[in-house]
Amino acid sequence: MDKEKIEQAVKLFLEGIGEDPEREGLVDTPQRISSMCEELFSGIGGNAAEHLSKTFAAENNELVVEKDITFYSLCEHHFLPFYGKVHIGYVPDGKVVGLSKLARTVEVYTRRAQIQEQLTAQIADAIMEHLCPLGAIVYIEAEHMCMTMRGIKKPGSKTVSMVCRGCIADNNELKNTFMNMIR
Repeated sequence: MDKEKIEQAVKLFLEGIGEDPEREGLVDTPQRISSMCEELFSGIGGNAAEHLSKTFAAENNELVVEKDITFYSLCEHHFLPFYGKVHIGYVPDGKVVGLSKLARTVEVYTRRAQIQEQLTAQIADAIMEHLCPLGAIVYIEAEHMCMTMRGIKKPGSKTVSMVCRGCIADNNELKNTFMNMIR
C-alpha cells in the first residue's frame, strides 16, 4: 500500500470539497486515513487457502453452520461502508476446519472494496475450493450506507444474498435446515 499516494489524494480531496488541509482539525487527517486504509483494505492480496488449509478429520458428514459472523466492508461503487452478518454452512467430506477459520475467510474478502453479491460467491467458492466439502451455503444480510445515508436514504433497509454450491444447491431440505439454524 502506498501511504504517500493516499495522503496526497486526501489532501487533494479536501481541497476539492473546499476545505483547508492545513486547518488544525484536518492537518493530520491524510495520515489518519492512510493508516485506516491499511486496516480496511487488508484483505487485498489475502488468500483464503491460508485459513482453510488446516483441517481435522471428521466422520460426521452432517451440516456444519457458523452463524452471525459480523463483518464490515466498503462498497466499491461509493466507498461507503456496508456491514452485517455472514452465515456459513457446509457438509463436510471427511474433514472440517476450525470455526475461527471461517470468520478469517470472511475477513479476507470483506477487507477490500467489494459488492455484496460478489462477496457471497467468493466465500462459498473459497470454501468449496480449499475445504472441499460436499456442499456449501453462504447467506449474507447487510445494511449499505450508500442506501441509507445518500441516494434513496432508506435507513434500516437490508440487502440479502445467498449462494449454494455442491450438494446443497439442489437440496431444499438442507437449505431449509440451514435457514432454520440461522434464525
